[in-house]
Amino acid sequence: TYDGAREVLRQWWQGRLGDVEQPHVDNGSGLSRDARLTAQALARMLQGAWASPVMPELLASLPISGVDGTLRRSQSRPGTAHLKTGSLRDVMAIAGYVHASSGRRYVLVAIVNHASAGAARPVLDSLVDWTARDH
Repeated sequence: TYDGAREVLRQWWQGRLGDVEQPHVDNGSGLSRDARLTAQALARMLQGAWASPVMPELLASLPISGVDGTLRRSQSRPGTAHLKTGSLRDVMAIAGYVHASSGRRYVLVAIVNHASAGAARPVLDSLVDWTARDH
């Protein structure tokens, strides 16, 4: 049931992330306007995922900037990030990991909620590049 699935997610979230604000899940598809998750909560989840035993599989499942998947046409420097994109009408988002020139890895989450969200793609690409140049 939806309620049972929400309870399992709540327990999973609490067990791994503690007091981090929980997501509000509507139907689980990721395409609901009623689903909610803060950028901070998503970033904390990604930090935890990096430290998990399944990190290599997660990283391999994410598109690479300028190389493949939904990031194939990204204007950020190719290969600098593994990110999941998301979009709905009036929403554009990216979340994942940026591989900086210093050798550090950064969690990056950016969510744009605006009638002109589609115009934010160049800004998001610039954010990825800025993060990658952490000198």
